[in-house]
Amino acid sequence: MKHLLLLTALSVTAASLSGCRSTAMSFVSDAVAQSGSTYGSDDDPELVREAVPFGLKTMEGLLSENPHHEGLLRALAGNFTQYAYAFVQSDADRADLDGNLDASRAGRARARKLYLRARDYGLRALDQRHEHMSERLREGRDLAKVLKCAEKRDVEALYWTASAWTLAIANGKGDMALVAELPIPIAMMERALALDERWGEGALHEYFVSLDAARSEGEGGGPARAKAHLERALELSLNKKLGPRVAYAEGILVKQQDRAAFERELGEVLRANAEEVPKYRLANILAQRRARVLLDHVEDLFL
Repeated sequence: MKHLLLLTALSVTAASLSGCRSTAMSFVSDAVAQSGSTYGSDDDPELVREAVPFGLKTMEGLLSENPHHEGLLRALAGNFTQYAYAFVQSDADRADLDGNLDASRAGRARARKLYLRARDYGLRALDQRHEHMSERLREGRDLAKVLKCAEKRDVEALYWTASAWTLAIANGKGDMALVAELPIPIAMMERALALDERWGEGALHEYFVSLDAARSEGEGGGPARAKAHLERALELSLNKKLGPRVAYAEGILVKQQDRAAFERELGEVLRANAEEVPKYRLANILAQRRARVLLDHVEDLFL
């Protein structure tokens, strides 16, 4: 946080320079775009919840001065997606389980807006390296051909853009035009997986754990596919990430109505040491929080 405050002060100073304004803004933009990773090792989710919006608006302010900065665009896509999922959608999901439908609807509507904001930043990031890619993707035709030009260095932008797009669809099921776009983010994530399946220490496989839990075997998903992606995600993270296990329990074990396996899996998640790997600390704490909520509502999830 101190690092981000310092960078904000630098941005204010840079704005007052005249002769080297563009150089200074580029320097600050580079630094701020890389500053968000410190949140991942934090052990206080509520502190992060309150701090992240300030960081996001700081980045948006810098982007207005440097609108083609690829690093800022990628960072905004990723950070808006993570903030919306960890704090906005999670609150909506809990409200839904608690039977507070008004709060759930309001939360999902806000999450959807944030995801679409993240998606649009991600598409702009892709356009910086591949002219008109966003326009061609939105058309939804010949997706494999459109994505063929993507390279390994595009995987981060593909991942965050596709994640945000998919989550927006999941939180906006009443918007049938948006729902019809689902093949686009799936194709993007499949291309990312083909380019670098190890990226994010299993993050791409984590996406498919949730996706394949929601798809039938005829649609290319199903329990076996979800299980295979779970095992690979855990292998790539050296079995230190808890999120994939929660996603599998929630997506597959609830659907299969296997309460014993569900309680066993989430019990192991809660007994795990979330502090063991600093870079996964916040994500693991949030995964344990979700596991507790799910176990508290086990009677609602199983017949």
